[in-house]
Amino acid sequence: MKRLKVSNNVIRRLPRYLRKLDELTENGVSRISSFELGHQLGLTPSQIRQDFSCFGEFGQQGYGYNVPALRDQIAAILGMDRGFTAILIGVGNIGHALMDNFCFAEWGFRLAAAFDINPELIGTVFNGVPIYSMDDLEKFLAENKVDVAVLTVPKEAAISVTARLTGCGIDAIWNFTNLELTEPNSPTIVENIHFSDSLLSLSYYVAERKDEIAARAARAEKQ
Repeated sequence: MKRLKVSNNVIRRLPRYLRKLDELTENGVSRISSFELGHQLGLTPSQIRQDFSCFGEFGQQGYGYNVPALRDQIAAILGMDRGFTAILIGVGNIGHALMDNFCFAEWGFRLAAAFDINPELIGTVFNGVPIYSMDDLEKFLAENKVDVAVLTVPKEAAISVTARLTGCGIDAIWNFTNLELTEPNSPTIVENIHFSDSLLSLSYYVAERKDEIAARAARAEKQ
């Protein structure tokens, strides 16, 4: 599969395409044009075609895109067919919620284990996932191929746990600690998740709209 140097913006749009294609498939849609796909996603047809051209040629002129085939191709681009393995560290509120409500398998990940320091949790199994002591982390990583660590420990423990993970050569960290983790001297990929980001972006757009309405009202009063 062709992989040019792809911008972060394109990568961020790929999951949106995937969700839309899943929705179209569920609704029985088998073919869609770049114009209609863009219309449903709020993107231009040229943006759609430009994004897909980073990875190959998926559509046919005059036909559009085969929805199931395009969905499978994007899933492959996103690595959903690679059988990645994940572990979760910190079975507190967020960790427990992810284990209970987020279907890792649906997105191509096997959640193999969880780790915590709470003796009441250690040795138990939750939704088929065994929970081990943090003392066993390095041993588990040495004996098992793990691609991603989901980090849901308290903020004050984030840096020390990250150091342990990078020291074991973990490929990537999905970080929910609300601390911006960077590993400039490590090959480990870190995806920092901040729940406030989406809310604050929404706040910006709400404020912008209200300011525009107020500005129009002010201009109307002057006329």
